[in-house]
Amino acid sequence: MGPGNQPRRVAVVGVPFDGHSSFLAGAAEGPASLRQALHSPARNLCCESGRDLAEDGGWRDAGDLDLSPGGDPLAAIESGVAGLLDAGERVVALGGDHSISLPLVRAQSGRFAGGEPTIVQLDAHPDLYDELDGDRLSHACPFARILEEGLVRRLVQVGVRAATPHQRRQAERFGVEMLGPDELGRLAGLRVEPPVYLSLDLDVLDPAFAPGVSHPEPGGLSVRELLAVLRELPAPEGADLVELNPRRDPLGLTAVVAAKLLREILDRMLPPAVL
Repeated sequence: MGPGNQPRRVAVVGVPFDGHSSFLAGAAEGPASLRQALHSPARNLCCESGRDLAEDGGWRDAGDLDLSPGGDPLAAIESGVAGLLDAGERVVALGGDHSISLPLVRAQSGRFAGGEPTIVQLDAHPDLYDELDGDRLSHACPFARILEEGLVRRLVQVGVRAATPHQRRQAERFGVEMLGPDELGRLAGLRVEPPVYLSLDLDVLDPAFAPGVSHPEPGGLSVRELLAVLRELPAPEGADLVELNPRRDPLGLTAVVAAKLLREILDRMLPPAVL
């Protein structure tokens, strides 16, 4: 909360980075593609609650972080987000590959009222590898690093359907709670309590709804199922929306879905709309 117990403004910030992608480049172009879909004249900025984000001053687009070549991009991400937090804002980050979750959580973990957050990770993959192809910072590894560093209270994964034996052992080692697409009904019984950090990888969706990702995995959630999950969870204090790959999205449909999800995440993070 901000001065006078007023909710802090939400800053939407682009993180155009895919330097730790393991298969295909392109996720660095995700923030620009998502913004183009968000502001397209083909649609408006209204949420399903009736809130019109075009009229709501509780959020702003903070542009993209400066990830100039030659520096340490993960350190730059952590520093850039820390600057937004120091200015009294909460953050929704637009990726970028999933490796960005590590510096994002590093920057935010100690700043949530109520202590370390529970991360709710919506994803087809656990991203718990100890290393992948020799890269311990791969987009397949961020949650192993986050848990090793003790940055969170709890990790709840939803939609996972491509967990390798190694990643299942990692989940057992770290006490990760993992729900597959057929187990969404169990979510309420997990009693997720705030503060919550939301990490949404678009490949949690079935490729029929979101083909524009680098690692599509059939058998995923529908958009409507995902929206229901978002409503069931406590409102997040911070969030990332990652792995939009415009190079795999020739019709821009995944960007449209991502823009819809961004609107609904913002709606959850802002005070209830007065209609």
